[in-house]
Parts: sequence; structure tokens; C-alpha cells
Amino acid sequence: MTAGTSRAAASEAARTAPVVLSVDGAIAAPGFVNFTRADLARLGLHRIETVTPWSDTATVFEGPLLRRVLEHVRARGDTLKAVALNDYRITIPVSDARRHDVILAISENGKALGVRERGPVRVVYPWSADPDLRSELYYSRAIWQMRRLTVLPKGG
Repeated sequence: MTAGTSRAAASEAARTAPVVLSVDGAIAAPGFVNFTRADLARLGLHRIETVTPWSDTATVFEGPLLRRVLEHVRARGDTLKAVALNDYRITIPVSDARRHDVILAISENGKALGVRERGPVRVVYPWSADPDLRSELYYSRAIWQMRRLTVLPKGG
């Protein structure tokens, strides 16, 4: 295999990689911005080690900071509507992403999150780092199996 062939194979793999998250709404691009797992990783991985409401021991999550994803799509809103694979919906204030190191986790304890592990994308707050986040309000915003984020326009 030549270098040109391996680059072509890598390019083809990137084109056929599954979309794990779509962002739309009040963003710079018309329509959707689709992200593969690799696209999200390229935005920079942030690591959170935290106890979750669903586990008794600390878990290590990695993924891009939510604020970095919003910067990337040039979000122009103050509220996010997150939708899961099963159509569960929750709203998340953009201010959460500014005030806290909220991530869109794509791995847990070093392993890629699949649907069975509540992935491929999960919203994770740094609960262990900030006692104020340990409440039902923030736990309810920790959507898993997230497939779409819609940026709602300011006042919308």
C-alpha cells in the first residue's frame, strides 16, 4: 500500500464514519452541522473524573467541552434543546457551558461510548469538582444517547 493509497483509505473512512451528533438552529451555517466521533475529538478532548448520580465510584469521561462545540458552530442563542435517540428532550442553558466545564463525552474509562454505554454522546457535568452541581437540576441535564442539539435563538 502506498502513502497515497493510505491517505485515500483514511479519507474514505472519514466520509463514511457515522454522524454521532447534529447541531442546528441559531448557528452560523444553514441547516445542520454534523459531527462524527473523530470530528468531536478534533475539537480537543477534555477529561472529567467524577462520581455520577448513576455510579458509586469515580468514572473518567472524555470529550470536547460543550462551549468549544458551541464556538465551533458559532452558536447565537441562550438555550439548547438536546434530543436523545429515544426522543427524550431536555433544555440546557448556554450559560452552563460558559460557567462549568460541561463536556460532550464520547468515551468512558478510555473506551468509546456506544449506545449500550449510553453513548455515543453524553452530556457530563463535573459533579465531583463542584458541589453546587450535585442537584436534580444538573443531573436532569445530563442527557445520554444524545443525537441532536438545537440552539434556540435569544429570547426564543
